Amino acid sequence: MNSPPSAAAISVIIPAYNRAPVLGRALDSVLAQGAPPGEVIVADDGSSDATAELVRRRYPDCRYLRQPNRGVSAARNLGLRAARGDWIALLDSDDAWLPGKLAAQIAQLRREPELRVCHTEEIWIRNGTRVNAMKKHAKQGGWIYRHCLPLCVISPSSVLLHRSVFETAGEFDETLPACEDYDLWLRICARMPVAFVAEPQIIKHGGHPDQLSRQHWGMDRFRVRALARALSELPLDAEDRQATAATLVQKAQILAQGADKRGKTQQAADYRALAARYRVDLL
Repeated sequence: MNSPPSAAAISVIIPAYNRAPVLGRALDSVLAQGAPPGEVIVADDGSSDATAELVRRRYPDCRYLRQPNRGVSAARNLGLRAARGDWIALLDSDDAWLPGKLAAQIAQLRREPELRVCHTEEIWIRNGTRVNAMKKHAKQGGWIYRHCLPLCVISPSSVLLHRSVFETAGEFDETLPACEDYDLWLRICARMPVAFVAEPQIIKHGGHPDQLSRQHWGMDRFRVRALARALSELPLDAEDRQATAATLVQKAQILAQGADKRGKTQQAADYRALAARYRVDLL
């Protein structure tokens, strides 16, 4: 069993790439926690804007790490490898925590000391306006692997987890340009249950043009890769394996139809072959 979390044992990791206009909001929300975390790490993914100057001038107590531009997964992993805390909290540079976020998660994990992962409910702001999440985005705790299959249901900005989780499930996959969080949650949630704080503890800001979800078409392309990896690598029981295969087949068939409409004949054939390969798991 892990030692109960305390704020001093938490390392906060904030990846950033040319987000100087909003990074201060994220950092301020961390510093506004009732009990400050042990350390705050800004993992700069090769920014060409004023990110470095912002951290140096306004947040001198934060640790600033920099790498050539390699993507958000590499930036998070950079922070993970440098972190000193036993517990890791992630925060995307365009999001913000509510003031009691860490305290609520610490309390939840003390009530469930056998758990190593905790996430929270969230508030969505899109283009400055609050929006309601759809039912498919509903969040919960416990053994949620199958709940994770259709799409990402854990927000990186909400998660607090023991560093041993990464030793068990692995780090973020740096080969995935998007849906890297979806891939990691599959690897984690197939192995362990998670705690959940039902009250919103973070604000997710969306609608801006540099969101990953707006930079890549067909996000299910990356989810299909993660699902295939899950079927080949994860310790799935028969029901989880069948649910995973069914999700992969469904997504691959939709991707094939989309490729047909765009005249991508070979791509459509590849996705149909992928669906056929995993359809045998449904027999």
